[in-house]
Amino acid sequence: MRFNQYSAFGLCILVFIVGVLLALYYPWTWFLPVIAGALTLLGVADLVQPHHSIRRNYPVIGHVRWLAEMIRPEIRQYLIESDQEAAPFSRNQRSLVYARAKKEGSERSFGTQMDVYSVGYDFMGHSIRPAPAADPATFRILIGGDQCAQPYSGSVFNISAMSFGSLSANAIRALNKGAALGGFAHDTGEGGYSPYHREHGGDIIWELGSGYFGCRTETGAFDPEKFAAQAANPQIKMIEIKLSQGAKPGHGGILPAEKVSAEIAATRGVPMGQDCISPSTHSAFSTPLQMMEFIARLRELSGGKPIGFKLCIGQPWEFMGIVKAMLATGIRPDFIVVDGGEGGTGAAPVEFTDHLGTPMREGLLFVHNTLVGAGLRDQIRIGAAGKITSAFDIASVLAIGADWANAARGFMFALGCVQSLSCGTNRCPTGVATQDPLRQRALVVPDKAERVHQFHRSTLKGLSEMLAAAGIHHPSDLRPHHLARRISQTEIKLFSQLHVFLRPGELLTGEDGRSFYSESWRLARADRFDLDEPAATRV
Repeated sequence: MRFNQYSAFGLCILVFIVGVLLALYYPWTWFLPVIAGALTLLGVADLVQPHHSIRRNYPVIGHVRWLAEMIRPEIRQYLIESDQEAAPFSRNQRSLVYARAKKEGSERSFGTQMDVYSVGYDFMGHSIRPAPAADPATFRILIGGDQCAQPYSGSVFNISAMSFGSLSANAIRALNKGAALGGFAHDTGEGGYSPYHREHGGDIIWELGSGYFGCRTETGAFDPEKFAAQAANPQIKMIEIKLSQGAKPGHGGILPAEKVSAEIAATRGVPMGQDCISPSTHSAFSTPLQMMEFIARLRELSGGKPIGFKLCIGQPWEFMGIVKAMLATGIRPDFIVVDGGEGGTGAAPVEFTDHLGTPMREGLLFVHNTLVGAGLRDQIRIGAAGKITSAFDIASVLAIGADWANAARGFMFALGCVQSLSCGTNRCPTGVATQDPLRQRALVVPDKAERVHQFHRSTLKGLSEMLAAAGIHHPSDLRPHHLARRISQTEIKLFSQLHVFLRPGELLTGEDGRSFYSESWRLARADRFDLDEPAATRV
């Protein structure tokens, strides 16, 4: 007997005919012709439809392809992927967060599963004389320079920007309650300061994107009166201007229409039933000098609260132009948050997520070096965000220039996220990234808030133990020589040997001798972001 592409369709017809005859004598077999008949009709529809070649050539059986594709991510995630395979977070990374969030032991038996001889393996050097483990509650830093009237004592580990809209109301409630329990900060994301951020009183970093949600006019421009009224709330500890986001730099934010509920529309000040799209650029300023003036204006309107900005590094001279504007005006931000190309998002074009934006660690090092070289580093704090899930992740960014670390997806895992990769569909299976009332009902706020708190607490406890093993008392004592990386099968270098570190004021004297930094600094302009055409050709 020879089988071909029509065999399954032919079998359905045969079973239908036999089933009809059989049902005449044995009525209880009625289900056979019903099922076979339905499949036969499906096969006929496959044969005549013009859109899918596989269904025309393989009626009925061709649908198995779509079924396999539908469940492929779950099959791969739960049965096939290795513990170390990052897609984008590995099973080991997720398991660590789950265990710490549930207050379970995160110890591992039998030794490391990592290949310590693979190129790129990072590790921290320990000391022969370990220090006593410090209390993680002391792992705080003061954010706010001499131009700030209300400095903020922040944790070295905080919740990164995730908007109400991208996340559900219950997710926002749980994150903020967890932040209140643990005494750390919760960044609102650019979606605005919603009622759900307010319920539990956790410290808030209000992110101000190009859409100016929560302080915008009807045409989408910045409204100073609305901003001042909102910023006066004592729960808001800092204001962060979003210049760009690592997962989609230069693109602006996207919230699909199906996720724009009445509450989101009210919080953001936008109409329902339309995609909520943030512009790719700010309308309140268009040059580095104007940006410094905007920072000073926000500081005045907020009553002297710390004002900073977040960005993913793209063209280096643009950030250096901002630094030159700081020197020219004497106006300085209180903090800068460096996002990376590996950052997460609810929805973005794949070319943006895969091929735009500097990775966080390179961006962080560049920002740190530029501020050092310009003589401003001791006046401005730096945060870092990008795939932070463990104490070692925090240590690795603090060692190369960050003052604190933010995590977004790490805290999503603490809420119960299973990395289903359906954030932009409104069909999140765990109620974290959805506006569907039935789906978000699955997220029980008191339980998940405690998990957020425990994840933060256990991670900082792990950091305390790592620092103690290295002979260090506080995260601010971490330096590049404390960490190392394997760069070949036979060579390891300390981070202090691996990376270039500028000396204080080096860019101002013009004696650095490092072509990348000196050339970018020479091209940077305080009065505009773009380059002169002749200068651009020399880069």
